[in-house]
This record gives sequence, structure tokens and C-alpha cells, in this order.
Amino acid sequence: MKLTKTIAFAALSSLALAACNNAGGDTRDAVRVAGSSTVFPFSKRVSELFKQSNPDFASPQIESIGSGSGIAEFCKGTGFATPDIANASRRMKASEYETCQANGVTEIVEIQVGLDGIAFASAQGGIMMNLTPEIVYKALAARPYGEEQTAQTWADVDPSLPDMPILVYGPPSTSGTRDALKELVLEAGCEGGPGMAELEESDEDRYDQVCTEVRSDGKYVDQGEQDNLIVQKIAGNPQAVGVFGYSYLEENADKVQGLPMNGVEPTYDNIASFAYPGARPLYMYVKKAHLDAIPGLREFVGEWTRHWGKDGPLARIGLVANPDDVAARMTTAATEFTVLDGGELN
Repeated sequence: MKLTKTIAFAALSSLALAACNNAGGDTRDAVRVAGSSTVFPFSKRVSELFKQSNPDFASPQIESIGSGSGIAEFCKGTGFATPDIANASRRMKASEYETCQANGVTEIVEIQVGLDGIAFASAQGGIMMNLTPEIVYKALAARPYGEEQTAQTWADVDPSLPDMPILVYGPPSTSGTRDALKELVLEAGCEGGPGMAELEESDEDRYDQVCTEVRSDGKYVDQGEQDNLIVQKIAGNPQAVGVFGYSYLEENADKVQGLPMNGVEPTYDNIASFAYPGARPLYMYVKKAHLDAIPGLREFVGEWTRHWGKDGPLARIGLVANPDDVAARMTTAATEFTVLDGGELN
């Protein structure tokens, strides 16, 4: 077994690493994972369980650098200098897939590990509102419906809301949570607005900009890739609102409270049923070329399948389990390593 691994390492080092311009021929004994801050706590927990089950393997290295950055690193090529897995809180884009292919990452396994929700939250006892996608869009858009952004308080957006300053801490543009905020909330709040149907028909790029560009005047604060920092910010300011993955809301329920969207609370059951508007799938992408070269990679991926059920340890820290039919398909993908067809991506 040891000889087989050594041969596999040598083969991958000489061929794949050359393509990555890593002439040093370094090897790596630990699984390397990079990407989403939302998927990070689940991946970290699986890493701990994996080490308990497989003490002879090195502990996986899990990096929280954001979905976009993680996929970018993943797609740089094959070889020991690149991640084996990219975590993502949104699906890989067609353009990212094409970059992967161009750089020799030609066999990618896509696994939907579960569901999450984009939670809007405030401090326990802090500001409380029943939000809608339209309210969030009007409050956060750089130019709502193409007009000047003048809202300074939530009451400016809707008179029924508190007369408190708009202050929202959220993820940066590289985050999958930010992508999901745009797609699931901002676009939903924008699309039915005055003149938007006509704008989409006449100038799709301008429509996308109007519907998804976030204001930069300090009312929306990019807090970086660490969702725990957003929790800390809003926990210390009763007027502030935070945007992060549902798991962080559940984990910090003693400090923060969820804000309903369309009258629906961000709860496990509401996300699982997609009743909550911010529900979204979470993914990991596995580099098939690394399966026989990185010790423990197959076993680490397999470890996920043993813990992602609705009564498992990942559910206890906030992961919402896939529906049964999706879970069955994902178990197959995680054990048979079915290659992703890029034609499915947008």
C-alpha cells in the first residue's frame, strides 16, 4: 500500500505539478480543502470525525477563504500545490468550470452536501422587522430601480419599519453568501419594480447592475469572509442587522435572533422545505485526479456521507439535510465519484 501511494505521488508530481509550474516536486500527506466560510464549520467537523475514524491519516487542512477564491485556487490546476476540494455556498459557474478545464482540471465531482439559509439577524433584544426581498433591495441597492439611493433609515424604506439607521454587516463580493444574497433576495426584490421588465428586455447588463449592485456609503459594511465577525458586530449593536449562513444563527442563538422574511422564520424546517426565501444548497467540488494520490481523500469524502443526515452531527451544528432523493444521488456521487457535466452549469 505504501509503495502504491509513493508511485502515485511520483506520477502526479512529475506530470501534474509540472503543469502547475511547481518544479520542486513537493508531496503532501494531508487532504487540503479551501473555500466557503459557510461550509467551513461543517467541513471542520467532518475533518474531526474523519481523524477519529482514521487515526493513521493526517488531519485535513481546511481553509476559509470564500467560495469564489476557493474555486479559483481549485481551478489553477492539478498537483500538490492546489486544493483537492473546493467548498462553495453556491454552485460552480460555467466560466469557472471552463477555467478548470483549461488548466487541466478536467474531472470534477460535484457533491451537494446539504442546505443552508441566508439568515438576516439582529442582537437578542435588538431591532426586529418582518423583511421582504423588496424591503432588503430598497434598503441595500446602490440605485434602487435605477433611482438615487436616499434611504437612511428603515422607516424611509417602509413606514411600518423602525425609524432606525440602516446598518447591515454582510459578506464580501467573493463570498458565495453574497452571490446567494443577490440571487435569492436582491434580484427577487428588484424584478417586479417599476421599469425593470423593460430594462431587462433592452439592456440585460444594466438590469443586472441595477438589481444586484450594493450601496457603498457605509450602510452596508463588507465584514470579510468570517461570518463569526458579523455575529460579533451585531451582538454588540442592537440597531445593526447581519447577513450570514443559517448555521451561524443557530450556533449563536444566545446572542442573536433571526429576522423573518415574508413572514417566515429562518428555521431548520423552513429551510428544508424551501418555505424560507433564503434557502440554498451547499457544495463541495472534488478533484478526481487527486483521489489516488492524496492519502485519505476518498475516505474524507466518504466521511461526509456518514454524518450529513437530518439526525447526524452536522445537523446539530446547523446543516440542513438534503431531501431524501437528493441525498441518495449525492451518496452515489461521493462514493462512485461521478464526473460533473459542465453543460448543466450557468
